Amino acid sequence: MSNPNPPVTAAEVVSDLFQTFREQGHRSYGENVTELQHALQCATLAQLAGQSPEIVAACLLHDYGHLVHDLGEDIAERGVDARHEHVGANRLARWFGPEVVEPVRLHAASKRYLCWKEAGYLAGLSEASVRSLGLQGGVMTDEEAREFEQHPQYAPAVAVRRYDDLGKDPNRATPDLEAFRPLLESLVRREA
Repeated sequence: MSNPNPPVTAAEVVSDLFQTFREQGHRSYGENVTELQHALQCATLAQLAGQSPEIVAACLLHDYGHLVHDLGEDIAERGVDARHEHVGANRLARWFGPEVVEPVRLHAASKRYLCWKEAGYLAGLSEASVRSLGLQGGVMTDEEAREFEQHPQYAPAVAVRRYDDLGKDPNRATPDLEAFRPLLESLVRREA
């Protein structure tokens, strides 16, 4: 999904992102919600909890990589890890700083980390999250966890992961995408 006219202003960047959500957000990824519902729930929960604008934006955009790959909705069931966290972060890095991009990049690693760190975390994961955990490398080793804790964005990434775990309620009402436009536009770091 390459735009022949790349966005050049903050408003165009956000419009381009939202267009991708509108075109691909109907996809499911093994949960009882669509990608768009999931993104809106995660961002809404973070905002209601008083999280920073950067964490709210990362929550909204954390699965953007699922929207831009063409591998289908059932990739985890087929044993494929699309590395959506890296795909999304790499695309978003054109417009957003590390406070948004790195929690997106690290949200799958955060799941691996929390399985290592917290007794009972693994047992609370959805079936789809457990399946993708195996594809993403499984529970971190002690060495991997210590290295992860050294990343400057590890705590925000863990926060995004917690909202990721919560944003899977098919009946939760949220604002629409446009409610997040001002927040995202304020975080676009430069004119593209």
